[in-house]
Amino acid sequence: MAALSDRGPTLANPNKTRGTAWESAVRNFLNAYLDLVDDNGAFRDPFDGMNIRRPAQEGSRDIGDVHAVPFILECKDVKNPAVPTWLRQARVEAVNASFPYGVVVHKVRGLGVRAGRVHFDVRTWTRTRTALGLSSRAMSERYAFTATVRGLDSGRWYLTTDVERFAALLSDLRAGVSGRAAR
Repeated sequence: MAALSDRGPTLANPNKTRGTAWESAVRNFLNAYLDLVDDNGAFRDPFDGMNIRRPAQEGSRDIGDVHAVPFILECKDVKNPAVPTWLRQARVEAVNASFPYGVVVHKVRGLGVRAGRVHFDVRTWTRTRTALGLSSRAMSERYAFTATVRGLDSGRWYLTTDVERFAALLSDLRAGVSGRAAR
């Protein structure tokens, strides 16, 4: 919708519009996957703290794009990825929101939300794996993670899965599934 100003009509920022649409698609997919919404997309229990939400940004500290307890999701819909930078941003936002984990959800052009890429830094992946009680091999196989290793600086390394497998991981983590039960 155009807004009137002294300079004539202006259009909404297309990058912001695209980013908001991606955040909403991720939120909607996760809520549906976890059966937190009915067939019309309404929350089964609007007061459930486990509902996936897009929080209102308040104050100067960014608290992430989507809250999926215990994760903060930093959602990106851009052509050129900058994953290590985004992961640093997600870690800061998780701290700001008092959540234990921050990850990045990157849209893959031309594919649906299920195919979006979810990136974990090594520390977050290890902490999540430990919480699930899984070995590195079991975690990689169960949730189809692939590793990106860039040089000797492990701060630039990350592990990636897709949104659908992340949803399964989130469900298992919330259910307290351990490595023994997850096999």
